Formats: sequence, C-alpha cells, structure tokens
Amino acid sequence: MDPLTSPLLADPPPPGPDLAVTDTEVAALVGLARARGARSIAIGSGRTPAALAAADAITRAWQDTGGVVAVTTTWPETAASWLCQARQFADAPADIWVMTGPETGWAQVARRLLWSTSWRPDRTLATAAIGCRATLALVGARKLSGLTGTDANGETWTVTDDGDLTVTGPGASR
Repeated sequence: MDPLTSPLLADPPPPGPDLAVTDTEVAALVGLARARGARSIAIGSGRTPAALAAADAITRAWQDTGGVVAVTTTWPETAASWLCQARQFADAPADIWVMTGPETGWAQVARRLLWSTSWRPDRTLATAAIGCRATLALVGARKLSGLTGTDANGETWTVTDDGDLTVTGPGASR
C-alpha cells in the first residue's frame, strides 16, 4: 500500500449529488452490522440535508434493534484539516463505524482518518453515497481494503485488497 502523501486532497472535485438513503439500504446496513456482532456503532456523515437524514435514519433503525450509537459525528465539505471530526469519530467506543457522504467531505475525512487515527476500513460500513469507484479513488481504493457497504437496493459492496469493488446480489454491477 502506498503511503498517503498528504491527509488532504490537493484538488477536491466540485460537490456531487446529495444522495438520499433508502429504507432498504438502511435495513441492509443494520443487517451487516448485526452480522458482524456489533452492539455499538459510531455514525459519521456530511452536513448536507441528505447526509444528515441518512445519519438520522441509521440511528433510528439501529436503536430500534436495541443497538447503541456511541457517537454521531458530522463533518463539513470544506475544512482546514478535518482532524477534530476524524478523532471524535475514530475514538468512539464502537464495534463498527458507519459512514455516509457526500463524497468530497467523506474522502477528506477518510484521508485524515487514515493519516491520523487508528480507524480501520475493514471495521467500517458505508452507504451508497460512498460506494462507487470515483468516490473511493479520491482516497485511494487500495487504502480502503475491507470497507463494506450497501447500495440503494440493499446489495452489498466491498473494497478488495487490490482496490477493486465487488458487489453481491442480483444484477449487481459497478
């Protein structure tokens, strides 16, 4: 794995669409967390309306199953370093980290997490707002091995050791 040369993107892309989560996506994320034996999760999101709504939906669904939300952290699309948000998120006493977009702010936080904390992608679940090759490339997909998530239809995607994205489920393609 190549080391990051900087925790921040040199030339961040313009903001993309603010993707809303679906009920199916949220249910699949909760199912993945439960399948991994999680009792407590940390939720991280951007501050756009769709990202905040996604974090709220995940919180409600997780708590409805008896789960504990250790922390909810939000981050802006632009910031000086994202270090405070990264530390708050990574230091939470959680079994699993759960993340949602939008993509540029997420990529900046993920880069900071890799650079400055003990965060591990293989202990992280993410929404469809993150699970596309272009978004993962903002961080460097090879650095995200094991990151797993769901798409809007509830199909599961995982970043492989070589940085590829595998999707399971009927008609899955990326």
